Amino acid sequence: MTPAEAILDGSPSRGDVKRRAALLDADPSLRAAVIALATSRGVVWPDDAVDWPARKLLRAALNRAASAQTRLNPIRRDEGFVCVACGGEVPPRRVTSRNHCPFCLASRHVDVVPGDRSEHCGGTMPAVSVSGPVGSLVLEHRCERCGIVRRNSAAETGDVVDDSNAIRRLAMARAAP
Repeated sequence: MTPAEAILDGSPSRGDVKRRAALLDADPSLRAAVIALATSRGVVWPDDAVDWPARKLLRAALNRAASAQTRLNPIRRDEGFVCVACGGEVPPRRVTSRNHCPFCLASRHVDVVPGDRSEHCGGTMPAVSVSGPVGSLVLEHRCERCGIVRRNSAAETGDVVDDSNAIRRLAMARAAP
């Protein structure tokens, strides 16, 4: 196995990519060998790729450039909205981001990562179960369009709290045989 193959083969973690990129920065001939090997494996490079930072170059050679740009941490987004299920006017929470209706407990499938608004499904997500002790209740929502399940903390404190009767009905429905 050549040094260039050792750098490109396997599934390196983000830390490994950083360490391997440092090797490319330190050795221009290794950098050229990695570019040549990636090209032989089908990577198409723009003209300015030779001047790219080693990490960017390595992510492109590993076909991880797009995944490196994917956000993984939640985005705080506290906005009012009109509920798609009941039509209620939902105000911002002010304490933390609100992601479901406090009246009917329904949500909408609009996020991949909480707050990013990049999911194109847009399906209605009714609450299907509630769990946890009072003060730490968690609602489980299931998308009616694609079936994905998401868990969200119930709003038990603040200006507009979740309807305790709706939570109780949900808990009783789950407990019923």
